[in-house]
Amino acid sequence: MSFATATSTATSVAALHIDGMTCQGCIAGVTRALKAVSGVAEVTVSLDDKCATVQYDDKQTAPAALIAVIEDAGFDARLLTNNGAVSS
Repeated sequence: MSFATATSTATSVAALHIDGMTCQGCIAGVTRALKAVSGVAEVTVSLDDKCATVQYDDKQTAPAALIAVIEDAGFDARLLTNNGAVSS
């Protein structure tokens, strides 16, 4: 008898406000830093909106870790929303 095992990856989406980005190089740096985080699946960074949208596996990382890597890259960041819930 054989069994098929389905693995589900818990996927969350966080929107982060980022201060200090001034150019395409900044976008590249933030994108690179976020993609290096284990569990991050997709990153979109907007210079005009000063934000990043990050799709991630919530079993491997969390918004606080995403903010920490952005700050380590030299920018200020705060959580706007996580899975559609607005952060206060």
